Amino acid sequence: MARLLFEKSVLASALLLNLLASICIVFLNKWIYVHYGFPNITLTLIHFVVTWLGLFICQKLDIFSPKNLRPSKIILLALSFCGFVAFTNLSLQSNTIGTYQLLKAMTTPVIILIQTVYYRKTFSTKIKLTLVPITLGVILNSYYDVKFNLLGIVFATLGVLVTSLYQVWVGAKQHELQVNSMQLLYYQAPMSSAFLLLIIPFFEPLTGDGGIFGPWSIQAVGMVLLSGVFAFLVNLSIYWIIGNTSPVTYNMFGHFKFCVTLLGGYLLFHDPLSIHQGLGIVCTLSGILAYTHFKLSEQEEGKSRLIQRP
Repeated sequence: MARLLFEKSVLASALLLNLLASICIVFLNKWIYVHYGFPNITLTLIHFVVTWLGLFICQKLDIFSPKNLRPSKIILLALSFCGFVAFTNLSLQSNTIGTYQLLKAMTTPVIILIQTVYYRKTFSTKIKLTLVPITLGVILNSYYDVKFNLLGIVFATLGVLVTSLYQVWVGAKQHELQVNSMQLLYYQAPMSSAFLLLIIPFFEPLTGDGGIFGPWSIQAVGMVLLSGVFAFLVNLSIYWIIGNTSPVTYNMFGHFKFCVTLLGGYLLFHDPLSIHQGLGIVCTLSGILAYTHFKLSEQEEGKSRLIQRP
């Protein structure tokens, strides 16, 4: 019982850390984009470089011990991250915000499909039905800003597919390679950074205004580095949450963060929040609460069966 309570408290702490760090990084990145015009993929590259530096310091402080991994074992994970960043940005550039959010919500059912078909994992009907209010909530949030175009749909579809694979592989690789979140991210972060550095010239300028090599003010550099610190906390908690729960659970938590971000934008930045967006938030949160209830019930039932076995 004590161990179970400890595991739940650690999970709650990781979720809280991820929630707070994610909210901070969203609003900090928004500040960086609005006030400094810093390039998006370049910022992601810096996030992963800072993440690796943070893990390097953790390793030197004996917080974890690196495990030798062959690059061939994690190259697809690193590439899928780069594809997720590239296609997500292309989707955002080619679609309206509403269309982008609506299609991005399809990540959860695609993850369920991948895990069902390729990993033989089963999901109860109750769990699957929780997707209905969540999807309805996203539709209500995006309804008046949905406009479809062929190129945008292609980019969004590829983005959803690659994002789903990335999140599934984050969990699968930890179990397959018998590594923890820090050990896996320690190798994946620099590899993804190298790949991002290769694709940046195709999307963003390297020099001059808006280029990775500046010129940037000291204040801009300081804000970017602070964003990198929050990214380190976000990346680490994402790997831990997926490795210790599941990609679907993390996605549900992602929907919750989206609702909190909308409310935070309304309260802090006075972003408009319509009635249907409010209803959408309520629908999404009800679906998340239902998923949490059913998931915990199934876990308790599974533990009860194990205890009752002779």
